[in-house]
Amino acid sequence: MNRDRDKLSITVARLYYRSEYSQQRIAEELEISRPSVSRLLQYAKDKGYVKIQIMDPVEDMSNMEQMLMEKYRLNEVRLASSTLNDENEIKKYIGIKAAEYLDSIVHDGDIIGVGWGTTLYNMSCSLVPKVLKGAQIVQLEGGVTHSKWRNYAKDILENFANNYSTIAQYLPLPVIFGSREVKEMVDQDRHIKRVLELGNHANIAIFSVGTVRPNALFFRLGYTDAEEKTKIQKTAVGDICSRFFDDDGHICNKELDARTVGITLDELRGKEHSIMIAGGEAKIPAIRAALKGNYANVFITDQFTAKQLLKD
Repeated sequence: MNRDRDKLSITVARLYYRSEYSQQRIAEELEISRPSVSRLLQYAKDKGYVKIQIMDPVEDMSNMEQMLMEKYRLNEVRLASSTLNDENEIKKYIGIKAAEYLDSIVHDGDIIGVGWGTTLYNMSCSLVPKVLKGAQIVQLEGGVTHSKWRNYAKDILENFANNYSTIAQYLPLPVIFGSREVKEMVDQDRHIKRVLELGNHANIAIFSVGTVRPNALFFRLGYTDAEEKTKIQKTAVGDICSRFFDDDGHICNKELDARTVGITLDELRGKEHSIMIAGGEAKIPAIRAALKGNYANVFITDQFTAKQLLKD
């Protein structure tokens, strides 16, 4: 029954979009009701049989992609066309673009390391279903929190694992420990050590960039006290996987970095695919610094952010 509906929806879509038949004429030709035609057109879009792309000649996306690649020495840049220069809208569109990009490069046997946060969560909800043989999903940074705010770490891992019909390896730890000694001791646990090593061996790493705004997710999760928060904000412009850097992309708080659980920024540089997904006006200083630090070789953003990054 679904197969018949699929075929009929495709026929309706071809008549409507290619032959430019009106919905009324399609209804008459196929001897179905006009509301049925409308429902079948929506069904075809929902199933992915129809994809509507709006080409804006004013926006030379490919040119901006090339300019960003040259300016920041990147292997790939993909720009999403966001309808509004709004943080939530941008997250939605770059999440879709990132999911499409990952689908184009992912293969059997890949080890995919992922960070956490709302941008990554948006991407995880837009993944293109694919069964991968021998692939693994691994968490790149600790994510346990007792805050009322969500970091989406568990949701992201589950979405990736379910999408690729594989397993996820979790880091069941907070991202920051109170002392370096405790953190180093925990790192030696057999299970934790194995997950950390798997993250180090991941050939694909996917992460976003955080800010040091007062309402930044890292601070809302309560990983630091007020004194440490103030210290971070004085020297840092942003973070990747909870590792904070200054406006030149250098780690700016080595003591905090030594207490942080997960992949290091130096390790990200060595990945075959180090994919940074970030956009929005508030994140531009952090994005620019991260690109200066060469932590990503693939950058996925929106046209508004791209324009700002190319102004300097």
